[in-house]
Amino acid sequence: MKSDSDITNKLQEKYESIDQDLDVHLEGLLHSKPISYWDYIQTDVLLNLQKPRTDFPDEMVFIMYHQISELLFKMILSEIEQVAENDFGVTVFTEKVMRVSRYFDVLTSSFSIMKDGMNIEQYNQFRTTLTPASGFQSAQYRLVEFGSTELINLIDKRFRDTVSKDICCESAFEQLYWQAAGKDYETGKKTYTLSAFEERYKEQFIRFSKKYEGKNLWSKYKELPEDSRANKALIKAMRHYDYTVNVKWVMAHYTTANHYLNIGGETAEATGGSEWVKYMHPKYQKRIFFPDLWTTKEKEDWGIDI
Repeated sequence: MKSDSDITNKLQEKYESIDQDLDVHLEGLLHSKPISYWDYIQTDVLLNLQKPRTDFPDEMVFIMYHQISELLFKMILSEIEQVAENDFGVTVFTEKVMRVSRYFDVLTSSFSIMKDGMNIEQYNQFRTTLTPASGFQSAQYRLVEFGSTELINLIDKRFRDTVSKDICCESAFEQLYWQAAGKDYETGKKTYTLSAFEERYKEQFIRFSKKYEGKNLWSKYKELPEDSRANKALIKAMRHYDYTVNVKWVMAHYTTANHYLNIGGETAEATGGSEWVKYMHPKYQKRIFFPDLWTTKEKEDWGIDI
């Protein structure tokens, strides 16, 4: 057990290192209030972030669900950033990938809240007030993608074989797969939903993708020593993450959307006007973060049997 003098000496060293007077900081502690759970978590602020646009009770479920998802995306980005900024060995690298996978496991299972936890009639009434907002406007999820793999793996499947594998940033942006959610490729015309999204986030996306060009999870994996890249636990973790994000989570989202938007056998248009079936289903886009970790057959069958 550390003595009082040991703690005092360490505190003295800490504050001297930043040219601060320890006694002043200790005096400040005499007047500070003890921390509480509600202050630390900012409970009152958190519980007042829900602003429904209608009086339908299930709109609150819809709002809070998406807010929880955004918090999980922030947790994921924190783990990805740690991998990007450090040269971890295989053990820590595996641990970080599994952390990210667990967050996406939560996101995947949580779609039951949306699918089975909202009244269909209520949803199909309050959803009209959400136009032209769309789930594809989640900027954090786009950052997760940029932080996970090289841009070539996020290019629309229709164009992926015609562009350089070294494509970067601005030149890649117009061909990213999610552009299909709001652009007519024959005319180049974009929906308001896509245009507004780009106006708000495009510069940030380009800066982020430049930063992560050689530091995304896939690039960092390929920089590991050969014996580390062959580590079975790491490969299993990478494959689990890839499949969870690009098949299981996407299909949970797809199934939930279909539950509410397939009315009388006809598919309703998404609030953002996207052709959401082909945009979301993995068998059309075949988004794969870590392509070399899958067999040719596995890639050909990506999302088909789901």
